[in-house]
Amino acid sequence: MAKVHYQIVEHDGGWAYKVGDVFSEAFPTHDQARDAAERAAVEQEVSGQTEAIEYQDPAGAWHEEVAQGDDRPATAVEG
Repeated sequence: MAKVHYQIVEHDGGWAYKVGDVFSEAFPTHDQARDAAERAAVEQEVSGQTEAIEYQDPAGAWHEEVAQGDDRPATAVEG
């Protein structure tokens, strides 16, 4: 199972959470950024519907597959 890590970091004159190289909006305080990260982490784990999806890979090829609605990653908030 995949695990998504939300990191709390200083960003753009405030605090943000970051997943990989992607930042959230900036929050005035560390606590506000952490609260937002915790909400996002909980939502990330919520199951959805099984659906057909299409996506383009880095080489430009298109793929079709079925995404299982209950195949959700584990999450963790750090910082």
